[in-house]
Order: sequence, then structure tokens, then C-alpha cells
Amino acid sequence: MLLEIKNLAVQFGGIRAVDDVSFKIAQGEVFTIIGPNGAGKTTIFNLVSRIYQSTAGKIIFDGREITNSPAHRIANLGIARTFQNIELFENATVLQNLLLGRHPHRGGQGLLREMLFLSSVRRREQEHRLRVEEIIDFLELAHYRSTSISVLPYGVRKVVELGRALACEPRLLLLDEPSSGLNVEETEDMSFWIKDIRDELGVTVCMVEHDMTLVNGVSDRVLALNYGRVIAEGTPSVVQDNAEVIKAYLGE
Repeated sequence: MLLEIKNLAVQFGGIRAVDDVSFKIAQGEVFTIIGPNGAGKTTIFNLVSRIYQSTAGKIIFDGREITNSPAHRIANLGIARTFQNIELFENATVLQNLLLGRHPHRGGQGLLREMLFLSSVRRREQEHRLRVEEIIDFLELAHYRSTSISVLPYGVRKVVELGRALACEPRLLLLDEPSSGLNVEETEDMSFWIKDIRDELGVTVCMVEHDMTLVNGVSDRVLALNYGRVIAEGTPSVVQDNAEVIKAYLGE
């Protein structure tokens, strides 16, 4: 298994936002976490990416426990993510934002080498640029390469943020509500990107999502949460037919 979550929990004051959650994600899966607002979905992402510290449980990535790993090392281990609210540099271009995603692969060239821009530094920068150009082609962003983020429509920004995460060359990609704010056509495009990321790039995807059309279209397995606890797990159709899941969404 690429990712194993074992009895994970976190508490904020008197609220147990994630309560004894366990699941596994295999290499090459698209695994989706669903649930009503406040179910604990994004909190799990924040625990995996080490923004939050868990109260209990273990997070194991590719056989290595990362429960207490520093947040700044997570990308280096092969985990990248997007956010519900797009986190891009507004006054930078698409190309510049994607190049920032190469940070985990820059390595330590040394201050003097960087200042002198020696041949080894130039070669490394060329490699970063080549990788970013591949992502621009993959996500069909060539038309926007030199455009400032501040003037781009929302749907394109979502794709740019996806590209920046891919620039990290992750093995596991965490997508937090990738269809949020998108229209029907843009959501359909997003479903194609997610499939291609898995099939062509070989990246495992874990997604938090509300749009069940997208969930059904791309997910191999689904985990349903409510009040921080797992209430169902299985194929999309099995989970959607689960009585507890129906009750959680309908509030009955």
C-alpha cells in the first residue's frame, strides 16, 4: 500500500474532528473521500500533509511512518496537494508559479554556485524548465504560459494549481475539492486530467470531492465520513447506496 492511515484522530478543544479513521490507498488508485460539510475530509488532508498534528494514530507512506515528520519535508517524500481555496502567487505568471512547484527538486547547489550561476546550476535550471514545459503541454496551458495569474479565469487557475502540484513530481497527489467553483464543462475536463494523471503519469490520487458525477467518473474506491468517523467504504455505487451515507447527506 502506498498510504496507510491507522486509527487517526485529532481533537480541537472539545471537538473531535477526526475520530479513529483508518483506510489504505494502493499504488495507482483514485481514492475519494466524501461526506457532508464538517465531516473531517480536509482535516485528514491537513494531517497527512502535516499542517496539523494528530492526537492519535499513524500515517504511513510507502512503508515509512510520517506521523511526526516536519511539514516542509512532505513534498520531498513524494506527496503534493491542492487546496479548497486556490493558493497561487497572483502577480506571477503561470510559468513562474509552476516553477515554484519544482522547489522540492532543487537540492542544495550552494549559495556561491547559485550566485555565480555555474554550469551545474544552469543545467539544473534547464531541467526544471523542461519539466514545467512538459506539464504546460500536458494540461494544455501553453496559451497562458506568460499570463499573470491575476487576470486568469477561475477555471484556468484551478488547472494551474493542479500543474504546480504536479511539478513536485509526486507519487501521491491530494486534491481538495478539484471541481469546486467549476462549471459542468470544466468539471468534465478535470475528470479527464485526473484519469490522465493516474494513467499516463502513474500518480496515485486521493481526492476530497462533493460532485458525485466526478466521484463516480474517476474513483476506484470511496470512503464516506460523517462527524469525523468512517461510515462506509467501497466502490462508488456501494457507498452511495449505504443507508448511513444517505442519512448523513439527507440529514434524516
